[in-house]
Amino acid sequence: MNPAAVGVAVATLWAAPDRTRPSDAAALRDEPDIGAWIAAMTPEEQTGSGVVTQLLLGDPVLVDEVRPDGWARVVAPGQPAGGLDPRGYPGWMRAAQLTGPAAEGGAPRVVDAVTTALTATPAGAVVLPGIALGTLLTPAGPAADGWLPVRVAGRDGPLWVPAGDLAPVPPGPPAGDEVLAVARRLRGAVYVWGGLSSLGIDCSGLVHLVWRRLGVRLPRDAHDQSAATTPVPRGRERPGDLYFFARPGARVHHVGIVVTPPDGTTPGRMLHASLRSHRVVEEPMPPERAATLTGIHRP
Repeated sequence: MNPAAVGVAVATLWAAPDRTRPSDAAALRDEPDIGAWIAAMTPEEQTGSGVVTQLLLGDPVLVDEVRPDGWARVVAPGQPAGGLDPRGYPGWMRAAQLTGPAAEGGAPRVVDAVTTALTATPAGAVVLPGIALGTLLTPAGPAADGWLPVRVAGRDGPLWVPAGDLAPVPPGPPAGDEVLAVARRLRGAVYVWGGLSSLGIDCSGLVHLVWRRLGVRLPRDAHDQSAATTPVPRGRERPGDLYFFARPGARVHHVGIVVTPPDGTTPGRMLHASLRSHRVVEEPMPPERAATLTGIHRP
């Protein structure tokens, strides 16, 4: 078990190396192009694949195995998944997308832009595009002309990011309006199974990413998120709480964020990555969702 870190903007974690398809080629490159990967898939491929989750630049991993064909079996401690591995979320990724563990530094800042890029110099050539909301970056010095130098795992010197694209990591639990403000910035993102960025995201990925941006680590999957949060009596929910959905006798399979509770005459509104709409949407709770609402929880 060796510590490492993600060295690309967004890396994809798979259930097994043999679960990839020809349309996954762009995500498997040494420098993956997640936008091209999503565009290459049909809607059916976007919602059914061997993907289990994604990791963001600098995320720590534990490497259990590296195969001669370039596949690495890893665990992501930042995405709790107790039912799969007590250490974190397990899966397979391309070893070329990993680098040495990040050096220790000061307090990190979190990417607050939906997406940004890291450059070689202030306002210079782009070195790493597609840096996603929620990515943690550690400053390497003071800002200069609106640009901040940051340390990046695997890079000898600092790269630069617009200082306005970063924010301090919040110190405490977020308020409901803060949750909705972040989540609403992801409206319109394509539904992609296992996705974890504005380019493509699934229901539990949306919840995980929003709370990550706000300094709270929630599990990655909806059923684990349900187990890790506090139940709220129906009718007592408030904006920023979570709606969980399950079929009779089955575990939780979907999660959405409460926007407005029901008032007795109109259904509550929710924000979620909708398989039906194939997008992140904010809408009144659909009847088919209301029929499977199994719990309301507060992180």
